[in-house]
This record gives sequence, structure tokens and C-alpha cells, in this order.
Amino acid sequence: MYFVYLLRFVTSPEKTYIGHTKDVPLCLQEHNAGEDQYTVQHKPWKLVTSVSFKDRDKAIKFKQYLKSGPGRIFTKKHFL
Repeated sequence: MYFVYLLRFVTSPEKTYIGHTKDVPLCLQEHNAGEDQYTVQHKPWKLVTSVSFKDRDKAIKFKQYLKSGPGRIFTKKHFL
């Protein structure tokens, strides 16, 4: 299974991060340990939601959608 996940910066909730992985708990741990170059300056993170996919390509396409203009609106409406 592949997961698209949404993280929220604990001390500044307007900051979010969207990624994909095969292991959500490990990924969250790595973000909070500062092992990701895009989230290293903003810690701690909390998991808002994750969506599972059987197909990696579909997960990546959904992640890309969530990062688009309409996807950001969808994210705010349904997840935040």
C-alpha cells in the first residue's frame, strides 16, 4: 500500500506538508527528527490525515492534485 499524508505544523497550523510514503508512522517520525530537507526548520509535525492507494502512480497523482490550486481548496475544505 502507498499513502498520501497531510501534516500540520503544531505551533503554526497554517503550515502544512503533503507527501507520499509506504510507512506513515516512520515518515512522521523522520519529519519530526529533522530528516527531511523541506520540513527540518518546522518541528514538530502532527498527522492530519492519510489516504491509502494500492497503486503508487495513483498515490503520486493524488499528491500532485492536493498540491495544486483546486487541491489546496479541497484540502482546506475536507481535511483542515
